[in-house]
Amino acid sequence: MPRIRTLTPEEAGSQAGEMLENFKRTRGNIPNMYRTLAHRPEIATTLAAHQAAVMTRGEVPSLLKEFISVRVSQINNCDY
Repeated sequence: MPRIRTLTPEEAGSQAGEMLENFKRTRGNIPNMYRTLAHRPEIATTLAAHQAAVMTRGEVPSLLKEFISVRVSQINNCDY
């Protein structure tokens, strides 16, 4: 059980709620990390923007980047 409760888009307020809804639209789900970070919208939105810059732009396809993220997590023995 997590120590910090995750928030729904409705609970998160306007800034973080919009970010969470964007995840739902683009990914089909809202990562729990961002639902937890929604308690601090200024951090959550900055992190989401950074992730988008890394994962969606550049020469390497986004799906391959996602696979690499999962594999690196496995190698480091941590949950993705």
